[in-house]
Amino acid sequence: MPSHSMPSHQRSIDLTIPDQRSGAASSLTRPGARSGATCPACGSERLTALAMTLTDGTPVSFSSCHDCEHRTWSDAAGQLDFADVLVRTAKRK
Repeated sequence: MPSHSMPSHQRSIDLTIPDQRSGAASSLTRPGARSGATCPACGSERLTALAMTLTDGTPVSFSSCHDCEHRTWSDAAGQLDFADVLVRTAKRK
């Protein structure tokens, strides 16, 4: 009986992501875990905030309010207009 081997491009790879959590549970919505920042539109402290780099290389801080869904992008000079964010994230051909 001939031996059949799977082509290298079809072999499965076992990718395991290691558990990087500490022993204590954590949550950004837990009291005490918040940064103290508030939404400029509604004043809520329930924000998700993260750093990102736009397509043109601009480092920005992004925040989104859980209560009113207001979103902001800011760079070193201050808050960016949404239209400016769109221009900076457009893919160049």
